[in-house]
This record gives sequence, C-alpha cells and structure tokens, in this order.
Amino acid sequence: MTAVDFEPGDAAGEQVPGVDCLFDKVKLGPNRLSNRLVMAPMTRNRAEPDGTPGALAAEYYSQRAGLGLIITESTQPSENGQGYMTTPGIYTDAHVAGWRRVTDAVHDRGGRIVIQLAHAGRMSHPDNTPHGRPGLAPSPVGPGTGIFTPSGMQPIPTPLEMSDDQVRAVVEEFRHAARRAIKAGADGVEIHGGTGYLIHQFLGVSSNYRTDDWGGAIERRARFAVEVARSVSAEIGAERTGIRLSPGANIFGIDEGVEAEALYQHLVVELDHLNLGYLHITQFGEDAVVRALRRLWGGAFILNRPGRPREAIGSDVESGLADFEAYGQLVLANPDFERRLREGAPFNDADRATFYGGGAAGYVDYPRLPD
Repeated sequence: MTAVDFEPGDAAGEQVPGVDCLFDKVKLGPNRLSNRLVMAPMTRNRAEPDGTPGALAAEYYSQRAGLGLIITESTQPSENGQGYMTTPGIYTDAHVAGWRRVTDAVHDRGGRIVIQLAHAGRMSHPDNTPHGRPGLAPSPVGPGTGIFTPSGMQPIPTPLEMSDDQVRAVVEEFRHAARRAIKAGADGVEIHGGTGYLIHQFLGVSSNYRTDDWGGAIERRARFAVEVARSVSAEIGAERTGIRLSPGANIFGIDEGVEAEALYQHLVVELDHLNLGYLHITQFGEDAVVRALRRLWGGAFILNRPGRPREAIGSDVESGLADFEAYGQLVLANPDFERRLREGAPFNDADRATFYGGGAAGYVDYPRLPD
C-alpha cells in the first residue's frame, strides 16, 4: 500500500471548521474507515488473570467504534512478553475467544480494530508473569524504575540477556500472535516498537550493549524491529501490518544516543521496503524528525501528539503531514469523541484515578451526548 484512498466531504452531519478534513471516508489497505481519527493504544489493566480480555472489554471498545480505526491496548504475544499485571495476551485459545468477542462487538457497530502486539522485555517483574521469571532483554541491564505487582510497587530486577536463539524465538512469537489476532477477527495488527518496550530496548544505546548481529551499529540495533515486521507481514499480509515508533522517547532508562535521528531514518527506510499498512509515530522529539520520517515513508502515516490542544486537532492532516491523527485520553474519556469533535461539543475530563485496573468505573461509564 502506497497511500490512502479517500472520498472528501463524505461524512454526515454538521462539521466544525478546522476539523472537516478528518471526516473523509478513507480506505486503509483492505479496510474502509469512516474517518481519519484513530484510537491510540492505551493500557487499562482489566484483563482476567490468565490474560483473556475482561468481560467489559467488548463494551469499552465498541463504544468507541465511531472512530475510523481502533488500536487496542498492548497485548503480549507470549508468557515472556508480559510486563504489567492483568494485561491481555493473544497466544492461547482463551485469548482468541476473548478478543473475538471484542472484534465482533466493534464490527457490529461498523468499526475497524487492530490488535497491538507488544513484548514488554525488561519492563517486567516475575510476580506479574505466569511463569515467574525475570524479563528478557537485549542486555542484562534494568530500567532503574519500579513496577506495580500484586504485593505493591517493587523495583524491576535485572533482566535476562537474550541469546541469539531467544531473539529469533521472540520473532516467531510475534508471527504466531499475529496469526492468532487475525483468527480472533482483528482487521490487522500493530507492532509496538516504542515507549520502552522490547523493540525500543534494542534501539537504545543504554539498553543494548550487544556486539553480535543485534547490537552495535544502527543497522544492527534496528534489525530486530525489521525482522519482527518482516515475519508478521509475511504471515498475515503487509497491508494488515502496522508499526508504532516513538523517536525521542528517552524513557524508562532508554537513551537512543547521538545517532538517534540516523537510526530512525534507517529503520523507516527498511520498514518502507516491506510495504506495511501504516507507520504510527508518537511524537516526543523535534518536529523536524517527524517530518523527515514522513518524507521517507511511502505509505499511510498516523501521528499521535500527546497533549495536543483542541484547537490543533486536524492540523496535521490538513497540512499533509499525516493521513490520520491518533488520540488517547480524549477518546478514553469521550466514547463519542468523533461526534463531540464534529459538533463542537465539550469534552469529558479523564479520571486518572481509574486509568489502570478496576471495573466499569472510568472504563465504560463515561457519558455520551444525548441523542
């Protein structure tokens, strides 16, 4: 896929000047989307203990089916991939059945949904995982931060350094999880390559001290991301595969180094050769970096600017910098986000105390506009 096809001015309803560009009906790969708004992936920690999406997940996601595309919360491809408590998986039959309830509910309301595949790597604790083992990482160096566990906040222990065979095994885990996601009815998958998780750990100079084929020069540090994308796209089709990157996100002890800009440019060029469905960038660094990556990318481009003010919504699509704009907390707190935006209605405020864990409160009970 080299671009998105669209029908301008095809959305129903009165539109507010400045955001009308977001309401084109758009074809993204094999999927026809109702607009250019994307629900960004957000961890909610409400899965069952075995990693099956919780009973309310179908309601939560289907409430937000009015957005053009939903990207789910981070979903581990294997036991080794789990980092936090009560996050969902997509590697067992029970997981597939749970996600099938979610995708069916979204499709019943006319939405499209992709499952984000994320391996936590060193962002893990043995008490949070089914097998009780430390996390796997490119190198045996921890992030220097804590993590919530069943017994409260604990420091993250030093991870286990991955052997070459283990690196290749994780690539296979992503491939297997992608196949499971499609079996669960997902319209595609997004590979999580940012914000401190395993792929990002391979990219960082402070988290990857390897001297083999998976570390050192920027080409080798980028290799794991490329191999995961290659494997997933070969399994389910490039048009159903997206990837999320977060250049400039020096978080959880990750330093991308002085070659960061060159690293991401190399990585995006290599990913572009795979003709993936889309590239999703979470903007943390300089705008010049985002613009450079946009020029190098031939396909659909999703841009998420955390904390974007309301008056700037639509500006990146209008300028041509992005094909889609992704939103997190605004969508979390406003299940009818696209309607409120289109009509100029006020937004609900997000309740941070209910972001992670719990039940219906702060999950499926945010008010909608009256009919």
